[in-house]
Amino acid sequence: MDAKYEGLKEILRETRGALVAFSGGVDSTFLVKVAHVVLGDRAIAMTTASPTAPPGELEAAEHLAKLIGCQHITVPSHELDNPSFSQNPVNRCYFCKDELYRICRAQADQLGLETVVDGTNLDDLKDHRPGLKAAKEWRIRHPLVEARFTKEEIRHYSRELGLPSWDKPAIACLSSRFPYGIEINMERLDRIAACERFLQELKFRQFRVRYHGELVRIEVAVEEIHRMFDAATREAVVRRFQEIGFSFVSLDLQGYRTGSMNESLGHRTV
Repeated sequence: MDAKYEGLKEILRETRGALVAFSGGVDSTFLVKVAHVVLGDRAIAMTTASPTAPPGELEAAEHLAKLIGCQHITVPSHELDNPSFSQNPVNRCYFCKDELYRICRAQADQLGLETVVDGTNLDDLKDHRPGLKAAKEWRIRHPLVEARFTKEEIRHYSRELGLPSWDKPAIACLSSRFPYGIEINMERLDRIAACERFLQELKFRQFRVRYHGELVRIEVAVEEIHRMFDAATREAVVRRFQEIGFSFVSLDLQGYRTGSMNESLGHRTV
């Protein structure tokens, strides 16, 4: 471990205690690990039980926190109750993060912790991230940004620390599967979740199922696209997705990429 890692430890040490917004993804798992190393029982991981979480992610977070040995609390979130979120504007992420950070701040106050941190890293600053505004309003610190960590570096250090999450595929809430302006509700979330659960069962590693009304658009990693041309796999996917309620099933030949729903925004600002 080098000076950058030591710098992150010093940032966390100066907090004297922190609540970590913990999704179970690569970044927040790394942050929970380092916070636990530095702060011991003054580092507490918190995960929201959200209807927009991809299948299995809450259980994965619980498992990782237990593996690390960090205290972990789970609190329900209710972003779907907010029409500003469910109507799915281009700044939808702001309302989701506003709910998350409100819960984080309330839990931190109850626990006597002044600092709330999350796993935002340098690479996150390059994308369309309205949630960063909510983070600023709720005084959320980004230690991985402060210590100048990129995603690639986080994966490297996670591997050095023996974290099984080091090569975990990128995750994002199910809300990111919907074009802006299309209402998000439980019925639609459940259908997308069921589709993605099926792709998990087929052992696809990196994928998204994007909602377009009666049609779904499947993105899988470029190196996995060939699997979709296997007749048995293709027929199984079409059959299952139609059972879930979609009339048309399409494959995006560009493959998986983060934030593909943001591509239509161009230089639009919010």
